[in-house]
Amino acid sequence: MRHAILTPDLDLGETPLVVSVWLARRGAEVVAGDRVVEISAGDVVVDVSAPVGGVLAKRLVGEDEIVRPGQHLGVIIESEE
Repeated sequence: MRHAILTPDLDLGETPLVVSVWLARRGAEVVAGDRVVEISAGDVVVDVSAPVGGVLAKRLVGEDEIVRPGQHLGVIIESEE
């Protein structure tokens, strides 16, 4: 099953959210809760975690791109156990 990695709502008003760095490479195995991407907004930096365990199949946005709350950042294909 596919699961989206979503940009969190940081409730920072009009401050732009930027993808700082991907912490997991495409094709990497991740565990639920693993940090996969870092988002910055001004002086605030937030790690976004994998919602499920599986493989990071797609990165839908690149580093230094501006994103909005709720936007899909990537896709994880859930591991079958």
